[in-house]
Amino acid sequence: MAKAITAGLREALRADEKVLLMGEDIGPLGGVFRVTEGLQAEFGDRRVLDTPLAESGIVGTAIGLAMRGYRPVIEIQFDGFIFPAFDQITTQLSRINLRHGGGMPMPIVIRVPYGGHIGSIEHHQESPEAYFAHTPGLRVVSPSNPHDAYWMIQEAIASNDPVLYFEPKSRYWPKGPVDLDHAGIPLHESRVVRQGTDVTVVGHGAMVATLLQAADIAAGEGTSLEVVDLRSLSPIDYGPLLESVHRTGRLVVAQEAYGNVSVGSEIAATVAERAFYSLEAPVLRVSGFDTPFPPAALETEYLPSPDRVLEAVDRALAF
Repeated sequence: MAKAITAGLREALRADEKVLLMGEDIGPLGGVFRVTEGLQAEFGDRRVLDTPLAESGIVGTAIGLAMRGYRPVIEIQFDGFIFPAFDQITTQLSRINLRHGGGMPMPIVIRVPYGGHIGSIEHHQESPEAYFAHTPGLRVVSPSNPHDAYWMIQEAIASNDPVLYFEPKSRYWPKGPVDLDHAGIPLHESRVVRQGTDVTVVGHGAMVATLLQAADIAAGEGTSLEVVDLRSLSPIDYGPLLESVHRTGRLVVAQEAYGNVSVGSEIAATVAERAFYSLEAPVLRVSGFDTPFPPAALETEYLPSPDRVLEAVDRALAF
């Protein structure tokens, strides 16, 4: 996925000279995860800019650049570092176009490496996506595989609205195919990635891989899980998810983030509202616990595992 995002950024830089990259150590170093590796050498330090360690300043500068017709792509080095920029993002970036009656687009992409499974420390393994999905005026997406990562970063950059592009850190290294000629589906569409008949399970980002593992285990036990990759958290494309629930009658929502007042909570409420007569059991949620992210030695207990997903599946089937 890391290299797919690099390739997508390269294509966007080639396609439009107004696209520029900004962030801490993204130049010669290529970023902490080497996602921007080689891009400054190729496009120069006026289009791939190392910035001071000041997230609020980075976002504020990007807003000014967008006002002048540029399309900045910001890298937030780690998920927990986005909070110093929270005010700029939620009270300025998200609202400026509306303040100007739709006359001032904000084509800014904020890349956020997020989530766990890398054995890191506090502020380096967070899942803050719900804060931004809750905020009107922001688009929020998260790819789960290299193909989507390649195309979704380009579609995000092409958008005239601000996009929070959440990159699941634990999926940077696993390999997968990328079709360089066809995107498949648009930026904000969800997708069924595994057909099943008994229970629908839905997630986004790194959680999709966990759900697919759970589906493999369940298949060996005679249970058929249908796996839906959400892909977009704001807006959410409920069509494929509701169609799946109409067929299976059961839904488990999984996420790494806290469960309280979360994206999973919103999905559970909406499906219960819009597919009530198809449900054979309550919508169940599997999530990180409602505590700050623990030390690395405890992350396997904190993060949802295939076993925790399957425990929820068993509860759904027991109704």
